Amino acid sequence: MRRFKILACVFVLLILTISCGMPVKERVHITTEQNVLSIRGGDSVLSCYRYEDVPFKPCVSQLFSPQSVNVLRDSPADHKHHHALMFAVAADGVNFWEEQKEPGQQVHRRFVEVKTARRGGIPYGGFVERLDWMNPRTEELLLEESRRIEVSSVKDFDVTVLSWQSSLSAPAAKESVTLSGSHYFGLGMRFVQSMDANGRFRNSEGGAGEVVRGDERVTLAKWCAYTAQADGHLVTIAMFGHPDNVRGPTLWFTMTKPFAYLSATLNLYREPLKIARGNPLCLRYAVAVWDGQVEDSQIEQVYSWWVQNN
Repeated sequence: MRRFKILACVFVLLILTISCGMPVKERVHITTEQNVLSIRGGDSVLSCYRYEDVPFKPCVSQLFSPQSVNVLRDSPADHKHHHALMFAVAADGVNFWEEQKEPGQQVHRRFVEVKTARRGGIPYGGFVERLDWMNPRTEELLLEESRRIEVSSVKDFDVTVLSWQSSLSAPAAKESVTLSGSHYFGLGMRFVQSMDANGRFRNSEGGAGEVVRGDERVTLAKWCAYTAQADGHLVTIAMFGHPDNVRGPTLWFTMTKPFAYLSATLNLYREPLKIARGNPLCLRYAVAVWDGQVEDSQIEQVYSWWVQNN
């Protein structure tokens, strides 16, 4: 029965090519191939999402700039558990970030919504996914997640914008679940290898942040951006945290040595966060990708547009 449901879902996604009433070159459509859900704008791929046959957690495995430059790297040899753009923390002491010593597993259950539409006049493609955060050793359900991801090519700002919303709930069998973890746990992003050298971080507050260890820093800000060469092509990536998120503004984790990394965190290493049954935790973030180097004012403009529409 489960295999039948998966095949039915794939069939529906394969034929889903809703045009949103746009010219052919601007149409947004969604396809699946080899357990990957892809969102496309016209002939260009905007993002790829791996949801089945993944080691421990679904992730956005590829995200492209308007000029079709991918900025994400999935499972590099130095840190196999870095899955491009991924969301992970510890739940009731079970580690969903690292993948050693009996790690937790985020299990894709189903897509409850896959669609293309418009918001604020901008076409987008997206989906809502149901995931169970499982302890594979005990088969205990620790956390339930409803994950919404939407991707747009915003022509007015010449930027690709991916919105990520995670609604986390304690399952019916538990009165609560406690989130915890290291100072980098959260929505994390590993860049393509060429971006590990000579890149530059900046944030909305203009500060360098607090040193945690070595080159690793944490900084409170509305957004954090990174500019570097992606295979010879200069790109800028900014992550946004919604002002309504718990513990806002976002505490950003950054590092540049021996590789570059950016993560939106919840300060869990200092203060664990309890989710009570019946009171879900909703987190909203976004990732914006430009070709070239952009000014802070341009990032602020896209950040304001995203907040107004999410």
